[in-house]
Amino acid sequence: MEVIAKPKSPTKRPLDVIARVTVVSVLVGVLTGCTSSLDLFGDSAKVDRSISTGTVSGRKQQEPNAVSDEATVRNAVTSADLTKVGTASVPWANAATGSAGVVSNIREARSEGNVCRDFMTTRHSYEGIAMFSGKACMTGSGDWMLTAFDRQ
Repeated sequence: MEVIAKPKSPTKRPLDVIARVTVVSVLVGVLTGCTSSLDLFGDSAKVDRSISTGTVSGRKQQEPNAVSDEATVRNAVTSADLTKVGTASVPWANAATGSAGVVSNIREARSEGNVCRDFMTTRHSYEGIAMFSGKACMTGSGDWMLTAFDRQ
C-alpha cells in the first residue's frame, strides 16, 4: 500500500504568519499602553513637587453656618429697642442653620460719634451649646457691622 502525502498549501503559510504577527503586534501594543505610566526607564517628565494643591492657609476658615448665625445675632442685637428691652434677654433663631440662642447684656455706647452695642449670646446648634461675646457698631452709611464675635 502506497501512502501519498498531500503537501501543505503554499498559500496557507503566509496567512498563518500574518495572523501570528498581527496577534503579537496587538499584544505588544496593549501591554505597552498598560505599562507606559509605570516609567520603567525613567525617561518621562518629572513631577514638579513645588506645586501643592489643597493647601490650608494658617488663617482659620469660617463655616458658612457660623457666618449666617453671626448675621442673625447681629440683626437681633441691632433691632432690639433698648428702652423697651431693658435688662431682658432677646431670643434669636436662624431657620437656615437650625441654630438658636438668647442675647443678653446688651449695652449701647457712643464713642467718637460711633454707636456700638456690646452683648453676650448663647448659640444652640448641632455642635452643642456655646457662649459668645460680641460687638456691633453702626457704620457711616447707617448699616450695622459685627466687629467682634468671640467664643467664650
